[in-house]
Amino acid sequence: MSWMVWTLPTAGFFSAIAIILAGMTVWQYFSPSIERKGFLPISTTRGDRLFIGLLTSAFLHLGVIGFTEFHVLVATTVSVVWVGVLMRWG
Repeated sequence: MSWMVWTLPTAGFFSAIAIILAGMTVWQYFSPSIERKGFLPISTTRGDRLFIGLLTSAFLHLGVIGFTEFHVLVATTVSVVWVGVLMRWG
């Protein structure tokens, strides 16, 4: 990954997202999802909930970096818990 001059955390972040997307693709192939309604006000599939979770996690990270003195791992921990809750009950 030296051609992009990425730092290790950046490369790890994008690699993790690629692995998650590949895993979701395999999961969808073997077990097609159906729309359901959880605590979100719309009917969603697994892919919808993953997209919403990744998007909200990005905004959470931006907020922590821009407006607080917290370490970025705090935002990462909250994001992992949030995406887990959203995927399960969202």
